[in-house]
Amino acid sequence: MSAPPVEHTPWIVRTLQQVRDAVDEIAASSPSRLFLVVLFLVISVFTALLSLPAASVKHTVTPLHDALFTATSAVTVTGLTTVNSGEHWSLFGLIVIMVAMFIGGLGVITLASILAMAVSRRLGVRGKLLAQQSMNTNESGRLGEVGTLLRIIITTTTLIQMGLAVILIPAYWFEDRDLGDAVFHGLFYAVSAFNNGGFVSHANGLVGYEHNLLITMTVMVGVFIGSLGFPVLMVILTCRHHVKRWSLHAKLTVVVSIILCFAGAVVLGALEWDNPRTIGEFSFGDKILYSLFGSVMTRSGGFSVVDQNELNPTSMLITDALMFAGGGSVSTAGGIKVTTIAVLFLAIAAEAKGHSDVRAFGRRIPEGAMRVALSVVVLAATLVTIGCALLLWITKEPLDRVLFETISAFATCGLSVGLSAELPPSGKYILAALMYAGRLGTITLAASLAARQRDQRFHYPEERPIIG
Repeated sequence: MSAPPVEHTPWIVRTLQQVRDAVDEIAASSPSRLFLVVLFLVISVFTALLSLPAASVKHTVTPLHDALFTATSAVTVTGLTTVNSGEHWSLFGLIVIMVAMFIGGLGVITLASILAMAVSRRLGVRGKLLAQQSMNTNESGRLGEVGTLLRIIITTTTLIQMGLAVILIPAYWFEDRDLGDAVFHGLFYAVSAFNNGGFVSHANGLVGYEHNLLITMTVMVGVFIGSLGFPVLMVILTCRHHVKRWSLHAKLTVVVSIILCFAGAVVLGALEWDNPRTIGEFSFGDKILYSLFGSVMTRSGGFSVVDQNELNPTSMLITDALMFAGGGSVSTAGGIKVTTIAVLFLAIAAEAKGHSDVRAFGRRIPEGAMRVALSVVVLAATLVTIGCALLLWITKEPLDRVLFETISAFATCGLSVGLSAELPPSGKYILAALMYAGRLGTITLAASLAARQRDQRFHYPEERPIIG
């Protein structure tokens, strides 16, 4: 009789398989809880790293509220800071922040993709097919079998960031003639731009480099690409210029993103054209460029070459609206997402025309998607209102400054009027909570609502209330 076969599987492989099975179990039972727990654990790890004396230039322990705030901002790829990043953090600290942005951006895309796959398992055959088309993934195996998806996401996002760094490194070398600094700053801004992080490694940020078109344009393009979202990038890479083959999600995301970018540039440029404290002293070409640059950054980029405090009140209100809108779904951008805006405006247009169906690009949008979009907007507005009210109560600051900082935190944008650094510890914890809620709130809410959609076997009698 032959002996039983010997298990030759290495222990590390068995460990990874056990981790995979655990992820599969948690994701299948409660994918939203998986996102919440993982995000909290990652923030905790980077808070501990940034609290180390080696992370600061003075080699002193950074206070917990500042370390937690910075770690939350980096992992949620927001960009708000309570200290000057280029002056307070050492090289080690800046590397920690860069890694946090990379992991945070990658984790947001990955976990959001897992949530989308989890939802697709509960939507029936038609729902699965639509989810596969929009995600451009093949859900032939278990939910926990995310190896292929992870490889695609990691490879695609890393290659894009390396491409940005290849452009930025020579640009910084030509400016400063220091190869070591050029390599570090090029990598840092490439990661920060694509992940919509908004963090800077210079004491003055991009100020001083605003006339270097290679740097500013590369950062702006990186932010825009990152704000589109992984499903859109995969559709574009797969179908390229064959727009007819794009999914509805990709079409809506690209179209609305372009509209918001150029509309925002026109409005902000017109409002600030003669403002000597912002772009009023720039040349005609620079005014055009930085109007577009500012518009792109308001929707989650967080970089700026002007002082946000110097914007006129109308420009600040428009910036609030663009930050609240945000970027694409399953992306590193924040806000309520451009597809949410598209669905709501399409519903308004359909109602105005008397159409019973909401249609776009030859497709009908189901009523469930409109309910989810409305829920996301209401949740976002509620959280912003609560956060703004708490900060007003704590600081007694003007409403325009508090509202700007609150929306920037919730929408994980990173533009700031300097209020974050002026807040007491309690205010910093509130903004950190808003960044955390803003990063996972809309994603988990949309996923949980979509997952709960099911066919009803009966309907109550219909009665229409008076609206408006």
